Amino acid sequence: MINFENIFNKNLYSHDRNFKNPFFLKNYIKINNHHYKNCKNFKKFINNFKIITSKKNKQIEDFPMLPVNIFKFHQLISVPRDKIVKEMNSSGTTSNNLSKIFLDKENSLNQKKTLCKIVENIIGKERLPMLIVEKKSIIHERKNFNAKVAAITGFSLFGKNYTYLIKEDNQIDYNELNKFLNQNKDKKFLIFGFTSQIYENLINKLSVRTIEGNFKKAILIHGGGWKKLEEKKINNSLFKKKIKEKLSKKNIFNYYGMIEQTGTIFFECKHGFFHTTIFSDIFIRDKNLNVLSHNKKGIIQLISLIPTSYPGHNILTEDIGLIAGEDNCKCGLKGKYFKVEGRIKQSEVRGCSDVR
Repeated sequence: MINFENIFNKNLYSHDRNFKNPFFLKNYIKINNHHYKNCKNFKKFINNFKIITSKKNKQIEDFPMLPVNIFKFHQLISVPRDKIVKEMNSSGTTSNNLSKIFLDKENSLNQKKTLCKIVENIIGKERLPMLIVEKKSIIHERKNFNAKVAAITGFSLFGKNYTYLIKEDNQIDYNELNKFLNQNKDKKFLIFGFTSQIYENLINKLSVRTIEGNFKKAILIHGGGWKKLEEKKINNSLFKKKIKEKLSKKNIFNYYGMIEQTGTIFFECKHGFFHTTIFSDIFIRDKNLNVLSHNKKGIIQLISLIPTSYPGHNILTEDIGLIAGEDNCKCGLKGKYFKVEGRIKQSEVRGCSDVR
């Protein structure tokens, strides 16, 4: 279907992720046709809306997109059911309806490879001692393999000597924290957590006088949990300011992504923009689903080459954002760069899948 090794060998932020070029369009058509032929519900959706997928010179933005909520009400699978090795669920907080994503071995492996290539661009290839701002028991909840568990499991690929910061009573485990800091004194290490947990534990709860070490050489990666902070009137800028003041940290990396396109995440650069990669694209649409030009706020549409066992390759999200530009961000990375401004009003809360 798609030669993924060819994609993985390309420059992560090269001009090839400009999706008007033949490389991406050719591969996108392959994956779209694969889902059309092998997923009955996807084919039914396209046929019902009389969408033609084989038109010559078609632009990426002309292809059919699925509303993200469709994964809550339909089982969308593009491979034989007996090939499915993992089922992932979103982490909704206001509904019993959870998105269900079905992965075969190949898709799961490609998700990991994609995530590795993107994260290695931030922290390098060396596995680092890892402090996880969560309870250890959450990893063993395999029956509920949701967005939070998927993220922790995914990012653990870049860590070693894992330490979980939070005890089962939701208090900070200072004994484990101090042991971790002493073992990794003067070393670079990784901190991972969801934004609301980072804020609650490393900013609000943490007693600096109780710890035996510091976080100066730590790399902090966080995402998700913004809904809780927005209710406290904590935005991205204020969050960064508070974490820098509390922990004297500069290496802070916020990411945006969703379980429906696991692996294809977007990291925020030092100028506050998320960047597309060789694996992904983004469009912004108005309420009538017309594509908007740069710097106009609307609904975020995300495209990924990675989903093959389920048709998650072209999704209309419930997030609001804008594309700030392309190929000219001051950080030096090429490709589209964008901001996420929040959720569509009256849209269902996605729990820890609500990342930005």
